[in-house]
Amino acid sequence: MNENEYQAKLIKDIEKRIPGSMVLKQDPNIVQGIPDLTILYKDKFAILEVKISAKAKYQPNQEYYLKKFGKHVYSETIYPENEKEILNGLESALRTGR
Repeated sequence: MNENEYQAKLIKDIEKRIPGSMVLKQDPNIVQGIPDLTILYKDKFAILEVKISAKAKYQPNQEYYLKKFGKHVYSETIYPENEKEILNGLESALRTGR
């Protein structure tokens, strides 16, 4: 599975896990380093940077944006090894507030 296939799987999983949510895939060609996914739910949002593994390296500005958004919303890096933990945190943050 490559990163794009993993992203597609995550989008379906998130929308199924949090009914009523909308998951938007960002275009890295517009803003370099912007996290891959923005999740909207009611009056809240979260962002996720998707990696194919825990060992995958960050591209320029990715850590900057995760930290910047993380001051205000749920903002994490997700990969198969931490998927369950991150999806649980995402669901909690969106349903109850950060």
